[in-house]
Amino acid sequence: MSLLPTLIKACYFLAALLFILGLKRMSSPRTARGGIVWAGVGMLLAVLATFFLPDMHNRSLIVAAVLIGVSAAWWTGRRVAMTAMPQMVALYNGMGGGAAAAIGAVELIGYARALGLLHVVPDTSPLQPESWAINGLPPLLSPVELSLGVLGALIGTVSFSGSLVAFAKLQGWMDKRFVFPGQRVVNILLLAAAVVVGVVLASGHVSGPMIALFFVLALLFGLLMTLPIGGADMPVVISLYNAFTGLAVSFEGFVLGNEAMIIAGMVVGAAGTLLTQLMAKAMNRSIGNVLFGSFGAAAGGDAQTIDGAQKPVDAGDAAVMMAYAERVVIVPGYGLAVAQAQHKVWEFAQLLIKRGVKVKFAIHPVAGRMPGHMNVLLAEAGVPYDLIADMDEINPEFPATDVALVIGANDVVNPLAKTDPASPIYGMPILDVSAAKHVIVIKRGKGTGFAGIENALFYADNTRMLYGDGQAAAGQLVNELKSLDD
Repeated sequence: MSLLPTLIKACYFLAALLFILGLKRMSSPRTARGGIVWAGVGMLLAVLATFFLPDMHNRSLIVAAVLIGVSAAWWTGRRVAMTAMPQMVALYNGMGGGAAAAIGAVELIGYARALGLLHVVPDTSPLQPESWAINGLPPLLSPVELSLGVLGALIGTVSFSGSLVAFAKLQGWMDKRFVFPGQRVVNILLLAAAVVVGVVLASGHVSGPMIALFFVLALLFGLLMTLPIGGADMPVVISLYNAFTGLAVSFEGFVLGNEAMIIAGMVVGAAGTLLTQLMAKAMNRSIGNVLFGSFGAAAGGDAQTIDGAQKPVDAGDAAVMMAYAERVVIVPGYGLAVAQAQHKVWEFAQLLIKRGVKVKFAIHPVAGRMPGHMNVLLAEAGVPYDLIADMDEINPEFPATDVALVIGANDVVNPLAKTDPASPIYGMPILDVSAAKHVIVIKRGKGTGFAGIENALFYADNTRMLYGDGQAAAGQLVNELKSLDD
């Protein structure tokens, strides 16, 4: 039996290595699938090792919970469409934050119950020489453990409620933005109040009403911090709450003395923080603005008037333009995902390549509804990685591009981000599609994008609109291109 704690810690160490190596492999599309498997094996190992902890109780309930969670994840993972993957990520991330918050709540409630008991004896355990055991209950938390438990509960609760709002917005159940006068002040006051109550709890003054007030304030702050966020900034929100959840799990892991939780949480928190910084840079926003600003809000003033009209083109003319072009850049967006047009678009690209046309795919860092969304769709269709270029790489090539084909992208190609200070997306780096010699946009209709603003690109002199469903329009282009060779 003396070997058991050592074996458990060895399993946790191996699981941590698999987490880190798996995350490293996820950095490349070529090895990402294997990285996910490695990390999954690490998590399975950590869960199994936890069942053998000497002081583990209620194993039957834990097994039941694991089976329910795995079944739900398997079912949703198989049935949820790729277009709904961002909201599923937001929902699952919220569940992780909620789990960390629940751990903090249980620890605080246990601490309050322990303080109400009279019989207090020193705990002589060599693992916690300065702690106290009370009538068989777990030892009282040390001041550091109590502080980290409160901090993890605060962060996890904010991530939970904020992620649920993000899910509702992405699912279309809620308006994209909700703003009221003085909202920023209210948010700051809510956060300050939650921190003050948290400090009181961390100082050892734990009671039922204080715990309830703490979680209510944290929940409200998470809700109100996310409500004013516009759809164009949702990728930043998802990565931010991902970092929050990781940190919360790590802090609660310290409270529980669970090395696997500490390391896994830190890895997720660090990765989420770096991703948030990259996304904020891609949106031209500071981290402070991400935390406390009203995302997607206009900078103020009157919006620019867009002159001209949208000019339609039929599939035959569009196919001819690209068939005899030297360079074509294809820009996919969320509309491509909705139409599930990635396979038809890749078929069309292959036909162009056979004709000697140089084809590339351009990906904006926040294309779609979350980072990497478009990359996953293109990889699913079999597009080679060397044909996919990011924004910084492809932007200098647009002036030498004969035709830029935009499919379902809107805000990430909108020139107003550079020209209109009153635009909600002003200052956001964009794909310089308007610099191409000709632009063809496949779009269902004349509606606005997720940010809810008009796109000046659609009215430009060098732009033609091919209206219709993305998959159907791509299929027409394929047929027209094939007919040129008959």
